[in-house]
Amino acid sequence: MNAVSPIKRETAIPDGISAEEWAVRVDLAALYRLCAHYNWTDLIYTHISARVPGPEHHFLINPYGMMFQEITASSLLKVDHEGNVLTPSPYPFNKAGFVIHGAVHMAREDAHFVIHLHTKDGVAVSAQKCGLLPLSQHAMASLPFLAYHDYEGIALDEDERVRLVADLGDKTQMILRNHGTLVTGTTASEAWVAIHNLERSCSIQIAAMAGGTELNLPSQAAVDTVARQVKPSPERRNMSMSSDLAWPAMLRMLDAKDPGFRN
Repeated sequence: MNAVSPIKRETAIPDGISAEEWAVRVDLAALYRLCAHYNWTDLIYTHISARVPGPEHHFLINPYGMMFQEITASSLLKVDHEGNVLTPSPYPFNKAGFVIHGAVHMAREDAHFVIHLHTKDGVAVSAQKCGLLPLSQHAMASLPFLAYHDYEGIALDEDERVRLVADLGDKTQMILRNHGTLVTGTTASEAWVAIHNLERSCSIQIAAMAGGTELNLPSQAAVDTVARQVKPSPERRNMSMSSDLAWPAMLRMLDAKDPGFRN
């Protein structure tokens, strides 16, 4: 099965930026616009980042002060792992974003994209001692990849990086206790499907608990079955939740709404 590709829109690449970096910038800007579309924003206080292709291991992050719906490919800041901004901009970067995202990018070679959110339902589940429960198919698809990190305060202390990456381990999704959600992905599409599934899991849990009736937890055998089913493998590339299918659809939606993120 071949995914329907988004409409190709020619955009002039600014001087000093490679075609490979520009492609990552467009995908990262798209992630910001998608989070805005789903109302997964917290004014200007959350962040999404992407590693810049190349040996330097620089990464891209949002200008601190711009709303997610304003982000474009060219407005993204390029930062090194010492916190130096490498592209001219009237905006700084968020120190907490640098601490969290820089830690994950440095520790995990596979973490090309990192999404961190403070949604109402994500923070609500992060505040529940039980954590994410297997109440839905969405949750059961996230649980095999999920880690937890205890709250230590606003992430301004670079010493927290060691503990955060240790808690993340080899997982690709994380609930930061009393704080929010985080996912990593080797591609923008992989990160997007992961955060969409994790956030939907949290929303379903909050809604189910608010219903005021006894909850139905599936059997451990069912939970284990889903864990096997979502384990990446070549024969499962065309599953309905495949990022290869979902991402082009998301880009088509953004292009129809406002293709300005590509600028």
